Amino acid sequence: MPKPTDAHKKLEKLIGSWSGQEKLHPSPWDPKGGTARGRVTNRSALDGFVVVQDYEQERNGVINFCGHGVFGWNAAQQCYTLHWFDSMGMPPNEFRGSFKNDVLTMTSQDPQGHSRATFDFSKENQYSFRMEVSQDGKQWHTFMEGKYSQKM
Repeated sequence: MPKPTDAHKKLEKLIGSWSGQEKLHPSPWDPKGGTARGRVTNRSALDGFVVVQDYEQERNGVINFCGHGVFGWNAAQQCYTLHWFDSMGMPPNEFRGSFKNDVLTMTSQDPQGHSRATFDFSKENQYSFRMEVSQDGKQWHTFMEGKYSQKM
């Protein structure tokens, strides 16, 4: 029976229930920006080969955005992957990337442009997240930032 590799096991940093404050920068989707509360639940699945994520964003006491992701390791291409689905109703995104120490950076491109997601696990029981967007893949603008603590 196949077993997860060290690369698969690196994704275990994601596992757990997390919550935290988020800052949304002004954008075409949210011209004013603002703050939100994010809740993330990540669990190991398929015998440790993937991590499944469920995400909710709450603003003014209302869940206004939900997402579902599947993180994995693509051994053939030597990269981490994230298949992302959300309540915006757009086609799913596929992110690819790598770890540098405790920071996972992943990028995606779709008809709307480029996206870059950064997960920083350098602090124990915490992580920070940043989502950036770009029309050309060169000039990046921060769309959202979050700091999350693990629920014990």
